Amino acid sequence: MTIEHDRDNVSTPIELMKLETRHLPGALMLSQEMGWPYRLEDWEFAAMVGNGLVLERAGQLIGTAMSWNYGQAYATAGMIIVTGSAQGGGNGARLFDGLLQATRGRNVLLNSTDEGLALYKRRGFTAWGTVLQHQGQLTVAVTQTTTGIRQATVSDLAAIQAFDERAMGMPRSLLVAALANAGKVVVIERAGRVAGYAIARKFGRGYVVGPCAAESVEDARLLILAQLSKLHGQFVRIDVYAEDGLGDWLESLGLQRSGAATAMVKGQRPVAEGLAHMYALANQSFT
Repeated sequence: MTIEHDRDNVSTPIELMKLETRHLPGALMLSQEMGWPYRLEDWEFAAMVGNGLVLERAGQLIGTAMSWNYGQAYATAGMIIVTGSAQGGGNGARLFDGLLQATRGRNVLLNSTDEGLALYKRRGFTAWGTVLQHQGQLTVAVTQTTTGIRQATVSDLAAIQAFDERAMGMPRSLLVAALANAGKVVVIERAGRVAGYAIARKFGRGYVVGPCAAESVEDARLLILAQLSKLHGQFVRIDVYAEDGLGDWLESLGLQRSGAATAMVKGQRPVAEGLAHMYALANQSFT
């Protein structure tokens, strides 16, 4: 544990410590201050599958940062927040440096808002892509094709985890199992094998569709449509990579672009295997 001091109130120590269950209500309040639509359940899920640090002053949470380890070589970072009254005094940098210390030895990926870019660049992160956030009330009637797509069963989990690893280039078996347990999963079969999957689960203001991994953009669209066909009238969010060209198609379904983030990496990016490719993110923190 380290102790720092707020420049506006030098008599009150700021403690950097591990995120614990007792911090989650305060973390929810911080995300609400930022205008992020997280529920307490979303924070609980993130903490269950990841690790976190917090800044606490006089028993009050003033900052959070989380990471998720994938094997020995990779990690992602996200949910990095510092309350407005504590910004500008180096607290964000101290919090993020603590996170980097916890992930030392791993290549680290994150998706940055415009506000975080300068800090991340100073810490050695480089940009490699753009993530587009699409969301809205799903009012367009979506018809699912049945060609090769079906609901996943428990016996599919190992194949889904293996496909996810090929699509991401890093092992995320525990995360994928937790996401599958929390939501509904569809798979697409090609030549009798699982050649893609998509998960839809409750998140934020409604539902998120993602991850979605497939061997072609056409298959990714089929998987997304299969999930959207069950979500008519619901608020839906999907985060996709701009480079894959799904943005205009999502807008045609009524899911308007509501934001963008810069995909960054410190170290080496993971490399996908074969045709497997990640088209929609679990969220911008888990990637």
